[in-house]
Amino acid sequence: MIVWLKQLQAAYGFTFLWLISLVYFIQGFRSFVWTAVSYQLKDNLNLSPSASQLVFSVSFFPWSIKPLYGIVSDCIPIRGRKRIPYLVISTILSLFPWLILGLKASLRSYSGPLMIILTVQNLGSAMTDVVVDAMIAEAVRCDRAAFAGDLQSMSWLAMAVGGICGSLLGGFALTNLQIETIFLLFSILPAMQLLSCGLVEEDSLGVKGLLELSNSRSSHREDRNGSISDSDDSSVKNSKASTTRRKKSHKNSKKRKFISTGSETLQKDGSLAEQWFQSLKSAIYSLCRAFGQPIILRPMTWFFLAHVTVPNLSSVMFYYQTEFLNLDASFLGTSRIVGWLGLMVGTFIFNRFMRNMKLRRILMLAHVGLAILSLLDIALVSRVNVSFGISDKIMVLCGSALADAVNQFKFMPFLILSGQLCPPGIEGTLFALFMSINNLGSTLGSFVGAGLASVLNISSGSFDNLLLGIFVQVICIFIPIGFLFLIPKEAIGITA
Repeated sequence: MIVWLKQLQAAYGFTFLWLISLVYFIQGFRSFVWTAVSYQLKDNLNLSPSASQLVFSVSFFPWSIKPLYGIVSDCIPIRGRKRIPYLVISTILSLFPWLILGLKASLRSYSGPLMIILTVQNLGSAMTDVVVDAMIAEAVRCDRAAFAGDLQSMSWLAMAVGGICGSLLGGFALTNLQIETIFLLFSILPAMQLLSCGLVEEDSLGVKGLLELSNSRSSHREDRNGSISDSDDSSVKNSKASTTRRKKSHKNSKKRKFISTGSETLQKDGSLAEQWFQSLKSAIYSLCRAFGQPIILRPMTWFFLAHVTVPNLSSVMFYYQTEFLNLDASFLGTSRIVGWLGLMVGTFIFNRFMRNMKLRRILMLAHVGLAILSLLDIALVSRVNVSFGISDKIMVLCGSALADAVNQFKFMPFLILSGQLCPPGIEGTLFALFMSINNLGSTLGSFVGAGLASVLNISSGSFDNLLLGIFVQVICIFIPIGFLFLIPKEAIGITA
């Protein structure tokens, strides 16, 4: 493990790895503060389950338009930089909402202002996610491509550790701290992220850690292929002379190239605004053209329908578990830890046993498994488990772990197909679009769940029709199976 981390540090630099790990850790640790948001909506604002789910659905909408952030950062550089300035902006948007909610009681005491502030916070988090994904893609583009899988593994590991820590500490914090204190405590992490942005330098070649740059300046030189070798006095002089010649040559070939003036950038054949507009227009056209191809549109339509057609009753179940079953926050945090472990187990099982299975079959088995697991909720709500001497906590723990494992069987084919379908040149933006479609489907599924809860008059303290709502959910789980013809018939669970 230590040797692996040292290899990554040698390839990317310590500060770059620190920033990437911190960002993904925070993404996982968000469960720490969003659990507090759930209790704020339920206990302090006294919202019904459907109203609470509506607030969550609206506030998470920025995750459904991720390609816009990617296109803007790709086409409109800020002072010649495409990543770090946008990462700073997104981090500020992630940081200040928690400070405002922690310091202003009036803004967190009404659902309207609270929903707006949470939406801004998710805007910052979603933009951060897009920018960091782009930074990773750029970092592994050339000679470091052999480390691409390792860098992604490190990112997912950091997010998993963050999720486990956030779930564990979130329940403890809710038991011992005020909600506004939790908001302020969580703001420490995006503040650290903001400071870390200043440790990473971005140039025309990409993002480099300052530590790596300082080391290379003092005792190494980087050749044209990116390899590092020891330098002596003569090689340094030759390198400086070569650099001077390249600079002179560059000055003589400024035609139709951008000239930086500090406050603006001009081009001889057009204004800066025109260049940005043409760049944005070209990117959007390429994106729409690629997405309009049936081989891409059909499977993405299935994943969208798989979310929209199934009502999400997670907020309703949260109310039921806390108000009717009287499960405390510490236990619910533990159940989320079990869910993260289930997600890891699901990833292992998929990679070990299901890589050669047809994706249609994997997705069908996943939905059948979700329908079977819904029987646990039926048993829990109908109190059948009590008659068999099975505690409510065991039912919740098993349901959380197994549901997250099965959902991973459904998410892995999505990642595989996304990687296979992205054409060269716009991989990052198109993949962000795929993720946005997945997120938008989840958001609309939450709206459907909120509508179902409202129609069935399921409210805080009134769960008489919850069992009927779960039966409707089980029936809807089978609907996407009828549309599996949209998934490529021969696609299997491997990327190559």
